[in-house]
Amino acid sequence: MSRPSSWSIGRHRPRPDGPLTGYKIAYPMISADTRRGGFNGVALGRSQVYGAVADAVCIQSPRHRCPSSWCDCGFYCFHALDDARDLACDPQYQHCVLLEIAASGRFVRYELGLRYARQTVRSVRLGRCGCGRAAAALADGGPGVVGWRRLHPVCGLCAGPRPVVTPEAFGVLCGNVPVRAEEPEDAGAPLGVVGAEVDEATLVPLLSAEVALLQARLDQVQSRLEQLTHRSD
Repeated sequence: MSRPSSWSIGRHRPRPDGPLTGYKIAYPMISADTRRGGFNGVALGRSQVYGAVADAVCIQSPRHRCPSSWCDCGFYCFHALDDARDLACDPQYQHCVLLEIAASGRFVRYELGLRYARQTVRSVRLGRCGCGRAAAALADGGPGVVGWRRLHPVCGLCAGPRPVVTPEAFGVLCGNVPVRAEEPEDAGAPLGVVGAEVDEATLVPLLSAEVALLQARLDQVQSRLEQLTHRSD
């Protein structure tokens, strides 16, 4: 996560008394062999993928501990969920997910958040699909880094017949991290639905997309079941 320019100069603290809760955005990632899930930073950390539990690594110099007072290295997070959600509205970050994390180790405190050494991802929120609807799954987004592919949060309609990773499956790949789609009360109602009834012409393709998503989930479960059956044989 990049440090917003509105953050004030930070004050260095050696260690917190206990884990500190924070919020950030990141790109969800899946390994090339589809056996691991992870996250990719949105600024300096775009070249690295980290897991649910990770230590910050300076990409400019490995000779100092993170975070250094004279370097921008380290993980970043906001104190407030709303600040992370606001940053996710930037077009370049629309395919990110929202993370609730526990920050520990050395840290620097700023007005809006922290820069810190170690983090544990406590939960993941998928947010919205690019079309504005609530996301229900994750699909291959195209870009990636060596060994990893980026996933995009998608709704059932936009997922269509594409293979998808369900929130539950992604959570397992990340080490049993809770993953869920944001409810309307969390992030507001979708555009175009506020105060309007959905007619049948709109409802039919939406329900068809939901059926396709459920079928994709069923196929995924069936494939996993077959793998486990073969192993037991």
